[in-house]
Amino acid sequence: MKASLKGKYDYDKSSAAATVAVNAGSDLKIRASMTDATFISGPSLAGLSVALEKPGFFIIDYNVPKNDVKFQFMNTVRVLEKPLNLTYTHCRGEDRTALDGTLVFDSSNKVSANHVFGSRTCKVKYTYVHAGTASFEPSYDFGKNSWDFSLSKKIYGDDAVRASYQTSNKVLALQWSRNSEKNGCFKIASSLNLGEELKWPKISAETTWNFEM
Repeated sequence: MKASLKGKYDYDKSSAAATVAVNAGSDLKIRASMTDATFISGPSLAGLSVALEKPGFFIIDYNVPKNDVKFQFMNTVRVLEKPLNLTYTHCRGEDRTALDGTLVFDSSNKVSANHVFGSRTCKVKYTYVHAGTASFEPSYDFGKNSWDFSLSKKIYGDDAVRASYQTSNKVLALQWSRNSEKNGCFKIASSLNLGEELKWPKISAETTWNFEM
């Protein structure tokens, strides 16, 4: 059984979440997720969700307080001898259906796209990875008619820095993260809206503890 505990601290609030996952045989996993809302006013169903998952095939996620179900189905097909990874997602409560696809040309180049059915929302992203340590990702949102750009770089093995810019809302973001079994996991992020007259950055910090039980 695996468990994780996550704490997030924003400039104006803080939150916590916990996840417990157990193997149910035949490659199936059962996962329960809780937020601080589940316990803040005594034990309750607020913030509780339960999921049944078969990695690489499907996820069925049930939001208990909202009585809502989200279905995800994954599959991989080959196009011109290249793998195309597909994910179909349907949220019953929101009546929202989306399709994600990623075509992997090689270890350095891939193109991904996301489309929400019944809307103009369609995003296309190209990812280039250099020497396995740096990546550049331009993306175009057809719904907003705008470009986004991000650049990331691995440093010191388990650490990574990332910079991104959204042209639609003029938000510049910087992030430093670490994902290490030995030294822990954390993320420190800062964002700045360059379109605002009074420019104050928003800063947040997030840390995760993983346990084997």
